[in-house]
Amino acid sequence: MYKIAGLTLALCIQGGAAPVQALANDTGVVSSPLQPADFERALTINDRYGRLAVFPDVPFWVNEGEAFAYRRTTHGRNEFILVNAATGEKRPAFDPVRLAAALNKASSLSFQPENLPFDRFVLTDNGRTLNFHDTRAWWRCDLASYACTNTSFDPGVSDFWQLSYDYTPPAENDPDKRSVSPDGKWIAYIKNYNVFLRSKDGAQDIPLSWDGSEGNYYVFSTLSWSPDSRHLAAYRIRPGYKREVRYVNSSTTDQLQPEYPAMVYPKPGDVLSLPQPVLFDIAGQRQIAIDNALFPNPFDLSSLKWWADSRGFTFEYNQRGHQLYRLVEVDGATGRARSLIDEVSKTFVDYEPLGRDQENTGKIFRYDVDDGKEIIWASERDGREHLYLFNGRTGALKNQITRGEWVVRAVNYVDPVKRQIWFEASGMNPGEDPYFVHAYRIGFDGNGLTELTPEAANHHIEFSPDGRYYIDLSSRIDLPPSLALYRASDNAKLMQDDTADVYELAAAGWRPPVSFHAKGRDGKTDIWGVIHLPANFDPKKRYPVVEKIYAGPQGSFVPKSFSPLVEPLTELGFVVVEIDGMGTNNRSRAFHDVAWKNLKDAGFPDRILWHKAAAAKFPWYDISKVGIFGTSAGGQNAVAALLFHPDFYKVAVANSGCYDNRMDKIWWNEQWMGWPVGIEYQQSSDVDNAYRLQGKLMLVVGEMDHNVDPSSTFQLADRLIKAGKDFEMVYVPGADHGAPGAFSQRKLLDFFVRNILGQNPPNWNATPLELPKETWR
Repeated sequence: MYKIAGLTLALCIQGGAAPVQALANDTGVVSSPLQPADFERALTINDRYGRLAVFPDVPFWVNEGEAFAYRRTTHGRNEFILVNAATGEKRPAFDPVRLAAALNKASSLSFQPENLPFDRFVLTDNGRTLNFHDTRAWWRCDLASYACTNTSFDPGVSDFWQLSYDYTPPAENDPDKRSVSPDGKWIAYIKNYNVFLRSKDGAQDIPLSWDGSEGNYYVFSTLSWSPDSRHLAAYRIRPGYKREVRYVNSSTTDQLQPEYPAMVYPKPGDVLSLPQPVLFDIAGQRQIAIDNALFPNPFDLSSLKWWADSRGFTFEYNQRGHQLYRLVEVDGATGRARSLIDEVSKTFVDYEPLGRDQENTGKIFRYDVDDGKEIIWASERDGREHLYLFNGRTGALKNQITRGEWVVRAVNYVDPVKRQIWFEASGMNPGEDPYFVHAYRIGFDGNGLTELTPEAANHHIEFSPDGRYYIDLSSRIDLPPSLALYRASDNAKLMQDDTADVYELAAAGWRPPVSFHAKGRDGKTDIWGVIHLPANFDPKKRYPVVEKIYAGPQGSFVPKSFSPLVEPLTELGFVVVEIDGMGTNNRSRAFHDVAWKNLKDAGFPDRILWHKAAAAKFPWYDISKVGIFGTSAGGQNAVAALLFHPDFYKVAVANSGCYDNRMDKIWWNEQWMGWPVGIEYQQSSDVDNAYRLQGKLMLVVGEMDHNVDPSSTFQLADRLIKAGKDFEMVYVPGADHGAPGAFSQRKLLDFFVRNILGQNPPNWNATPLELPKETWR
């Protein structure tokens, strides 16, 4: 039983319901004959449910912390609320009707006031100007006149179209681009691929470097002055291999003939650009060599960052292969480089920034205290993500700040005066879902650990820029969101700002997923997942199970927070489950390491045990013919289920998969599969193992996929054909990653209905459906 906004919702897992006429198929699954109306309901249910709930979205601070804003969804219509943190005054952040009209006038598009193209914004000019970014441009709107301007706007261009996976800055020789020294006496610029120095009065124009060339050039955007203006640092870059992926856009919207665009797309093993930091002495007008012995083989070097006293600068070295991540300091006078902190792993260092995004969680965090006298650093060196305090002058470890069998998930605020840290962590509370995020405070010395959010829920914390306040947005899959404002100094609750109302949603038949956990392959570790129950659930019946999978090691993917959305397959009588097996993120290091050079594992040994435990507990949970589907890495996982575990998984739909990690983008695949490219890539390849296929498979691919090279899908199809295997394939012209839209979704429903329920879907050519408008173009 769940209490939601005053409404008691019975899940009826043990109760009964009126029997309905049913059919038994060859799998033993009992199901009612499906009608076209059932499919139409499945394809439109989330649009319907989305119009019944009222709930606040993730808040964000504006006006330099004087106020915060959030988007509130009310029966499918979005509005933005602005809250004064000091007074509690609430008002609309802007006039959505006027703003939509202004955007439409500037773009010639049709934005609606209730569905504006952003979920957060920035206020400047004392709140008079609203700034935001949508998928095509940066916008600036005057809130007095409601006149909007934009940069780089193209109504036919999306973010994916503009993507390049090569982040090497281009060579620029533009004397009009100038970097002025802090004391205003000098101007640095790039000419003939070299660094030049010009005096403020123009009397002196001096080349600081002579070794720049088209193939080894200095980059203007990396020019970095020391605060005392006595030194200048920059990167010189030798470009790598410019691999391109080429596309055929067969079905353009503005012309008859196809287009043939391309994008730069480095893949595992490709030669990368080589950055080299260079130091210049301004008074001596000379270049100071920096030995690269500490950073010889970079996957990436971070931006140059000078200490405030100009004693030197630092950058972070991410070694290719991702087993060493090093904080390097360069002496400003001599150019001597030394290592301050080394992060070393026998498997991989997760080099993305530490952040609260559950589905994209890195591990790197650095905070310099008192101009680097101390450094707060995040590390997994004890087997879990924790915070450490280092002596910034010597690089020696002073103390471990956080410790325990739990993980730090984000750092919200650091107070160097009080020597306290506000942070988020999960797994600290026994008996609770170990993925639930809570907020805490702790001293630099590791003492004074205080929990700020004791409620058993998943918490999202937003600190004001000045550290005076924080907002807590809390919810669970069965608990609608609640938004509250707190004072940081004493954790006093100042305002219960907003709560959700899902009475209409629950009354319409919506039910939350059911959390379930079981032991994994080691017999000790709990594996967590959720069960989405079928519509009109009757525990006396048996329901076929379909798993929705995404096992990317960059995050964890089982939902922990409230959502009004449901899985469409549940409307057709399926149980749909989501599971985080070993190899995914946000648990211990040992849990995560399972993925290393082994993406084909995808946590399947844990997932299968989880399914069997659910079947043992719930008589209605039928695993006689389990289906599975996923997109992107989930597509790779779905195919792997049939190739490597055909005794358990029988039917799969794989969408936009990276079926061979040598075919996909370099950063994601070398992070988890390693470098140099080894035999492990072949062992995990769905393409090279295509001959193993036994179950029923459908591949879905979008023609214009800018995330995963579409050739990956075609290479898998080619290998399946050559192996004499039977499969289905859905190719969507003009579609990007995931081939989104009702057509692809209906094909997925049809495939599982036909191959698990044993029913023939309706003849859609003779029975057209009124479906949501396609949105993938």
